[in-house]
Amino acid sequence: MIEEIRISSLGVIDSSSLELGPGLTVVTGETGAGKTMVVTALGLLLGGRADSGSVRSGARQARVEGVVAVGSLPGFAAAVDAAGGEVEDDRVVLARNVAAEGRSRAYVGGASVPVATLTAIAQPLVAVHGQSDQHRLLQPRTQREALDRFGGPPVQDLAAEHGAGWSRLQQVERELEETVASARERAREADLLRFGLAEVEAVSPEPGEDVSLAAEESRLGNSDTLLTAAEQAREALSSENGGPDAMAAVAAGRGALEQVRVHDREAADLADRLAEVSYLLSDVAADVASYASRVDVDPSRLAAVSERRAALTALTRKYGETVEEVLAWTEQASRRLLDLDGTDERIDALRDERDALRDELGDVAGRLSAARSAAALRLGATVTTELGGLAMPHARLEVAVRRTPTGADDPAGLPVDDEHLHAGAHGVDDVELLLAANTGSEPRPLHKGASGGELSRVMLAVEVALAGTSPVPTFVFDEVDAGVGGTAAVEIGRRLAALARSSQVVVVTHLPQVAAYADRHVVVRKSSDGTVTSSGLTLLDETGRERELSRMLAGLTESDTGLAHARELLEVAQPARALQP
Repeated sequence: MIEEIRISSLGVIDSSSLELGPGLTVVTGETGAGKTMVVTALGLLLGGRADSGSVRSGARQARVEGVVAVGSLPGFAAAVDAAGGEVEDDRVVLARNVAAEGRSRAYVGGASVPVATLTAIAQPLVAVHGQSDQHRLLQPRTQREALDRFGGPPVQDLAAEHGAGWSRLQQVERELEETVASARERAREADLLRFGLAEVEAVSPEPGEDVSLAAEESRLGNSDTLLTAAEQAREALSSENGGPDAMAAVAAGRGALEQVRVHDREAADLADRLAEVSYLLSDVAADVASYASRVDVDPSRLAAVSERRAALTALTRKYGETVEEVLAWTEQASRRLLDLDGTDERIDALRDERDALRDELGDVAGRLSAARSAAALRLGATVTTELGGLAMPHARLEVAVRRTPTGADDPAGLPVDDEHLHAGAHGVDDVELLLAANTGSEPRPLHKGASGGELSRVMLAVEVALAGTSPVPTFVFDEVDAGVGGTAAVEIGRRLAALARSSQVVVVTHLPQVAAYADRHVVVRKSSDGTVTSSGLTLLDETGRERELSRMLAGLTESDTGLAHARELLEVAQPARALQP
């Protein structure tokens, strides 16, 4: 339960606090006095969108604080502790700052937290309903959600199971569609890879083969030149025709120095060096002769090498700069081909999973539809009873749960109870609230069969019905009685007082008939000094309540007739108030 709200620099409110308690609290005031700021403040505490335009003119920031009594709220204290906040004397302070520049900060139990955390902790505490909720009640989605809430766990658990299964089905459908759509492209890719691998396999290159063949082709292409050079070198080293040669010249030089080596150490060293040269020339001459004998001048070998090099070049043009890169490509291509060849198996597996999911979802959707239909009967009866207590004694609300047959080829269809039904993330049901406002009239959709005042009462009746199945500690109603007057307004006040016996209820209203049923009456008064406008929240005593009700009734606070009427309203409402003195 919310015990107190403190508001600073929010809209026209400079600084005010509102003490709340159990039972029914009403907030009234002149138009433009700032009544809606109370609801705006609660919205901020619930993690609502922060609007810098709501910061009071000239202020640096607006601040809203709410003191919440933990009591027996399940999991609330644990959530506060998990957020880093503290619970003191069984109470927690929630706060929200909105800077004029637009920045917003949230606090839970003194700890700064993300707004999302504040939302998760605070929203289960309060159900806020404004005039816009009446319009939302006209939307099919809102009507379906109301039915699911009323149905409780038997409906909500099945709806959650269906939602998770539907999400998985859509994921499988997308993957299957993408796989099938790309199957042709993947087949083309596989054919290209097979062709390339066959080309490489036909040539069967060896690592480094392109380098060695290039060298061999160079030798074979210049074999005549190489042979001539080798023969000339051999003849120069050792002439076979008796002419001068290098070995003979070295031998002659060595012999001359050998004759004088006994006379000079240096001459002896030179003679030894020439001996080494002689041995080296002898070895080189033998190597040159061997090289000359091995020079290959076979034209057929040259043709074979050139042909092999051409085959390797054809591969390196397509699959890599070198033979090593070509071989690396074949490994990658082989792995990719294995993956591509598994496409058909993947398609079959996805189709099997899709069909299995459809069957499973069809079963879940059927059970969900049956649970909704049963809950719809109960909700219709409960709301009809509530409407009888809201000055609509002849009204009847029906909750229609319809299913749309479709063809077996509908991708959004599910097999349910021996028929194929159009489905969605929330099942196979279309939920619609139908109102018969008078005896003998046919039930019609709310947007066709309900006036503004009737819609206000239907929404209140639905909320009361939902409160019985999923109780919320605090209800806030912001002028949901718009378009209502007379007896209907009295009945709305009586019903709100009845709701306040089990929950805390805060109502912003312009109807004196509703305000008369309050256990606590707060008025928002606006004053102006010519430069700054401010509003304050004032808790009224009994005399103050009479004057405020007189103002609401007759526009006059001191009118004897208005005061008398106000006293009469208070006397009529007294037995029905949630909190008796």
